[in-house]
Amino acid sequence: MAQAGPGAGKTAIIRQLELDGFSVVEEAATDIIALWQAKGIDEPWTHPEFIDAIVSLQQTRERKGARLPDLVQFHDRSAVCTAALADYLRVPRPQNLVKELGRLKTQNVFQRSVLLIKNLGFITPTEARRITYEETARLEQIHERTYRQLGFEIISIGPASVLDRVREINRALSLDPT
Repeated sequence: MAQAGPGAGKTAIIRQLELDGFSVVEEAATDIIALWQAKGIDEPWTHPEFIDAIVSLQQTRERKGARLPDLVQFHDRSAVCTAALADYLRVPRPQNLVKELGRLKTQNVFQRSVLLIKNLGFITPTEARRITYEETARLEQIHERTYRQLGFEIISIGPASVLDRVREINRALSLDPT
């Protein structure tokens, strides 16, 4: 599982891992934002049902991914990331998120090690990513705290090129003997 603040390069890394043959479970939040913006909702994250919509899509994608026989699978965000997002937005965690976090823990859905893709030192705004660098740094801290509180071990992947970060991930997960 990979986690990071917005604009850290996580999705580019995930794409490279996918090209390298690893199974990937796509991020839900960005897709929810894009869909809602296409429906005319300019700032979906300000709506109370936003977190619920993310959790529902994550559950669907995680369950589809669980049917894959791959030993290593990378999740481009998880319900733990959604909990961090709720905390960042200062909204209560909805009941379906709380239940999902409990399910992930009791069923040991994920390995206890999580990759923290550290920010690159800048942010490139997009239609879905309207956040300053300072805000993304704060969200990165909230991600790390949330994962630690839920019992995960953090493996930090520092700023570097996509290929260097993928090599670091492979070494950290013992997928590359060098």
